Amino acid sequence: MHNQFIHRTINTGLSLGLGLLAFAGLARAQQYTRTTPTQVDLYCSGVVSDKAIPDDSYLISGENSRYRSTFAPGDNVFINRGSENGVKVGDQFDVIRAVKDATDISWFKDQPMLSRAMGTVYSDIGRLQVVHVDAKTSTAELVVSCGLMQRGDIVRPFEARPAPQLHEAKTDPFAPSSGKKTAMIVSTKDFGTIVGSGRIVYVNLGSGQGVQVGDYFRVFRYQGTHTDTLYQIKDMSYKAYGYGSTPVAYQWDNLPRHVLGEGIVLRTGPNSSTVLLTDSRQEIFVGDYVEVE
Repeated sequence: MHNQFIHRTINTGLSLGLGLLAFAGLARAQQYTRTTPTQVDLYCSGVVSDKAIPDDSYLISGENSRYRSTFAPGDNVFINRGSENGVKVGDQFDVIRAVKDATDISWFKDQPMLSRAMGTVYSDIGRLQVVHVDAKTSTAELVVSCGLMQRGDIVRPFEARPAPQLHEAKTDPFAPSSGKKTAMIVSTKDFGTIVGSGRIVYVNLGSGQGVQVGDYFRVFRYQGTHTDTLYQIKDMSYKAYGYGSTPVAYQWDNLPRHVLGEGIVLRTGPNSSTVLLTDSRQEIFVGDYVEVE
């Protein structure tokens, strides 16, 4: 049992260490320099919703489907809506897919509970434009690609998404609390654990709590907490033997916050927001906190 514990601890340390190395320099001191989000930011960002998105319109298949299971830009695909459903040549459709984390690993204490409260993650797969219409089906080509399409992907009428203006101010590392609603980074696009500027994260505050597209979130981390995202020895922050100690046990509520960066809201669900990180002073983890600026 002792050896298993040591082995697991080493594996965890190696995994996190490699992840930090991969993102070191990517996240640190980066700022999103555009004035508005890109089309990829807007239309490949995904959304989390506890309201099921209708799945009665979907991708049936595509050309050369006898030996292909996925479809990419330039391919013609078939959807289960045609002229009888009012579809016309030139119509555009968003393609989305309900997804979940295949690893089923909890990276911080309350992640499973918060994920359930937020709802289902719907990943943006791309956009189709209809090139031919039959009575019950239509043929469309992929004009915007976020990933490979596959049979059964949900097809919804295209809706333009607002492009909020980015502000020019950089993150204030000593910013006091705004006094507004706080939440957490519950997950990221593609279910990563370490992110930086230009990446998409999902936060457990949404339209039901008054969050709107264009709002900014400040990302921060409490110090001295016993429920850290990263593995460490209990009370390492102030009294671990051999690393110095203090006579008083400092807790998260009497130490300065560690301000990490900020991000802008691109989309909202009832209990979630899709946030583009626009500035990061260093690596940001799932489980870090956010507040409305």
